[in-house]
Amino acid sequence: MRIRRALLLNWAIPVAALVAWEVFGRLDLLPRYLSVPSDIVAALWELTISGELPTALAASLYRVALGFLIGMASGITAGLGAGMVPGVRHFFDPLVSFLYSIPKIAFLPVFLLLFGLGHASKISIIAFSVFFPIFIASRHAILSINRILVWAAQNMGTPKRTIFFRVIIPAAAPQLFAGIRIGLAHAFVVLFAAELIGSKVGLANIISYGEEWVRFDLMLAGITCFAVLGFLSDRILMAIRGRVLKGQLIGTEEQVMR
Repeated sequence: MRIRRALLLNWAIPVAALVAWEVFGRLDLLPRYLSVPSDIVAALWELTISGELPTALAASLYRVALGFLIGMASGITAGLGAGMVPGVRHFFDPLVSFLYSIPKIAFLPVFLLLFGLGHASKISIIAFSVFFPIFIASRHAILSINRILVWAAQNMGTPKRTIFFRVIIPAAAPQLFAGIRIGLAHAFVVLFAAELIGSKVGLANIISYGEEWVRFDLMLAGITCFAVLGFLSDRILMAIRGRVLKGQLIGTEEQVMR
């Protein structure tokens, strides 16, 4: 009963907000730039029929997916290395501390000069942005592991390879997924900014086109696409996390609410 009530509330509030938005908009009680949901759906259909939306979606998905995967792989690898090997930690810590606070999109001109105006520059800046939160989470996850677990495995003569994959990685997994989730959000934020500069196709270009022609419905249609892609990506990641951490979530509030 509790779970059903939570699910009902999760859907009831957004649906009620959309209905109120539509009604107040039709009554001219909202600013002109807040196009009603039905107009946004019509704009999405218009873009789909013209072929612009599928092309933009394909380009944006390719950039964000590849950039995220590269950034995640490099962030996890470097983070695990920094957590386990003091020499690697001493190399990365000052570098990450220096670069982390800089807005990553500020490096876009550098990547544009290096890789041009095509996909490569967008993918690179996304991977660069994703790397930092995942590196920090991975590093912290390794350093936060209860050392008794590792010592117990070592005392029983467990090979180092087995300790790494059966003890260290499972113990660090919850914090690893937390960092990956933050990195995923960073990927979409940087994708939008990168596509606004030097890109002829992508979801951000739809928003830019709507701005140029004062088509608020197109602008909100592009924003809606970003929101839906981000939401679906997050849900997929959480589903993978739930399967991987199934044993660790037993008895927790999160497991009860599923």
